Amino acid sequence: MIQISPSILASDFANLESEIRKMENAGADMLHIDVMDGHFVPNISIGPPVIQSLRRCTHLPLDVHLMISHPLAYIGAFVKAGADMITFHLESEDDPVIVLREIRRYGLRAGMAIKPGTPAQAVFPYIRQLDMVLVMTVEPGFGGQCFMEEMLDKIRCVREVARTDNPAMRLQVDGGIQLETGAKAVAAGADCLVAGTFLFHADNPAPLIHALRALETR
Repeated sequence: MIQISPSILASDFANLESEIRKMENAGADMLHIDVMDGHFVPNISIGPPVIQSLRRCTHLPLDVHLMISHPLAYIGAFVKAGADMITFHLESEDDPVIVLREIRRYGLRAGMAIKPGTPAQAVFPYIRQLDMVLVMTVEPGFGGQCFMEEMLDKIRCVREVARTDNPAMRLQVDGGIQLETGAKAVAAGADCLVAGTFLFHADNPAPLIHALRALETR
């Protein structure tokens, strides 16, 4: 089944609790939380204290995406804050094997993200160890960008290898997702869609979430 993970980067931060309630009521599967350090990406977003507050106000799993240079130093803090899944970038400065081992040590699900400029083949050595691969379809760091269609081949490549090496692995796509681009991503092999502006800027996100989830049956 297609999972939908609304990205709170596109939410109204002055009313974050009510924004999250809206996504809960609309049928979201989880919440996607982008953590940015101003170094790995130029923007700065939120850290463990905000995630700890979110944990107290929602039952939804927290899908924490670390866009930071040194994820290893912060795994424990995000676990303590209430993360359910931690995704880090292959392009970060830490050894991915050690980062994965640390996430597993805490019993969390582990994901690996790759930027648009990173080839699909770069994640292949790790696929057997991952719960999820995140293919970025925009340059990470800012919301509201347009979907990069040239990433569809990368999604196909990752899915093809995962079918053999790790059939249960989720393939998440993040960036410029709405109905048209979501359909293309799902057709290429994605089964988890991150959507920010499309959902948080909608008056009624429930039918949009339903429509995204229904893409699997088209």
